[in-house]
Amino acid sequence: MVLIVGGAFQGKKAYAKEKFALKEEDFAEGASCGFEEIFSAGAVADFHEYIRRCLEAGREVQDLAGELAGRNPEAVVIANELGCGVVPVDEFDREYRETVGRICCALAKEAREVHRVVCGIGMVIKHG
Repeated sequence: MVLIVGGAFQGKKAYAKEKFALKEEDFAEGASCGFEEIFSAGAVADFHEYIRRCLEAGREVQDLAGELAGRNPEAVVIANELGCGVVPVDEFDREYRETVGRICCALAKEAREVHRVVCGIGMVIKHG
């Protein structure tokens, strides 16, 4: 698995397409795909939005990183970094932000590569 992280609108998806020769049809969109689709897609864009949808639907996400790594080990997963800004006042938004951070930490541990993208420029922060 490859995890790509960075701020919103930093060019993560374009970077993934170029770096890993992905096409638009390879992506499951986290904001709208079926809940099972991420386990068969070549790539998952906006994974943080997928997590939000799971939380809103009351779905269990505690082992989502392990399940994704086990069922789709070749996937490229793209997520926004959410923990760098102001802590949200809303309780759900705080839980969401913390959950995304914890799941991305677990994905990074499972991933063979982790890339961070800023201004369209990717930097490999884990390789192996």
